[in-house]
Amino acid sequence: MTDPFERLRVGRTDVAVTRLGFGAASIGGLYHVVDHEVAMDTVAAALEVGVGYVDVAPQYGLGESERRLGEGLRGVPRDRYVLSTKVGRLIRRSGDVPPGADADAPPEQFPGVDPDLRTMWDMSRDGVRRSLDESRARLGIGRIDIAYIHDPDDHMAMALDEAAPTLVALRDQGVIGAVGVGANTVGVLHRFVEQADVDVILLANRYTLLDQSALATLLPACVERGVGVVIGGVMNSGLLADPRPGATFDYVEAPPELVARAQRLAAVCDRHGVSLKAAAVRFVLAHPAVVSVLAGVRYRARLEEYATLIATPIPGVLWDELRAEGLLPDEAPTPVA
Repeated sequence: MTDPFERLRVGRTDVAVTRLGFGAASIGGLYHVVDHEVAMDTVAAALEVGVGYVDVAPQYGLGESERRLGEGLRGVPRDRYVLSTKVGRLIRRSGDVPPGADADAPPEQFPGVDPDLRTMWDMSRDGVRRSLDESRARLGIGRIDIAYIHDPDDHMAMALDEAAPTLVALRDQGVIGAVGVGANTVGVLHRFVEQADVDVILLANRYTLLDQSALATLLPACVERGVGVVIGGVMNSGLLADPRPGATFDYVEAPPELVARAQRLAAVCDRHGVSLKAAAVRFVLAHPAVVSVLAGVRYRARLEEYATLIATPIPGVLWDELRAEGLLPDEAPTPVA
C-alpha cells in the first residue's frame, strides 16, 4: 500500500514533497467560478487530510489562486507544507502592458476573471525575479520552495538562457529551494532535463494510463539525472475519472477511440474490483522518477477521495491483464501487489 503522505526528496535538494499534492488551479476558478468559501474549505481539507505539498501559479485565475491559497495557509506553520509556484507570466492591467509585449487576454479557462487583466510573457532575468516577488506578495508567504518555469514552449531560448540560470542562482543563494519546469510537452521538458540544472519537472497529461508518451525518453532521463517528477493531469482532464462519450481529454472533448480505450481500461478494473481512478493514480506513482501526484480539485470531497485512491491496494493480475490486452506497455513500471 502506498502512503499518500510519505515525503520524497526532490532531486538532490532538501525539499521533500508528499506523494499527494494539492494543485490550486481549480480554486482560482478553472473552468467554473468557485465561491470563496468553497475555495477556503478545499485548502483546509488539504491540510486536514495530511497533504504537505501545494502548487499554484500566477496564471491560475490571473492571481486569484495565489491570493486564495495564501489566505488558506495563513497561520499554518511554514514547515508544515512545501509550496511551489511558477514564473514566466506576469499579471498586468491592459494599460500597464508595454507596447510590443507578448500579452494575452484572460483565457477562457478562467470565467469570471477581470477582463482588463492580461498575462504578459516574460522569461528574462528581471521578469523571473519580478514574478517571484509578485507571487510572494499575493500569497503573503515569504519563501517559495519550488519555482517552475511555466510552459516555456514558445520561449525556449530565453527560458534556457535567462530564466533557468536565474532560478539556479536563486537556489544556490538559498532564496528558493528547488528549480523546476512545468509543461505538457515531452520534448520541451526533455531539453530542460538535459540542458539545464533543474531539480524537478511538472509533467502534465503525458504520463497516465491513457498516454505514456513520456515513458520512452523523458522519464528515463529524469531517473538518470536524479530529477524528480511531479505528475499533473493524472485523469487526463476527466476521461479517466468518468470514461463516457462527451468526457474531456486534454481539456477538449475526447475522440471516440480514446473514449473506447478508457472504457476498456475501466472494464478490466471492474473485473478486479478496483476503480479506474485508483488504478490511474497508483500507476503513475509506481514509476521510480515520480515523487508526487497533484490533485487539481475544487471540492473537499474530491481531495479526500484522492488520499483514498493512493492507498487503494491493486492486485497484480490487474496490471497483467492490461498488458495482455495491449492497454499498457510491457516496460511500464506498475505497483507491486
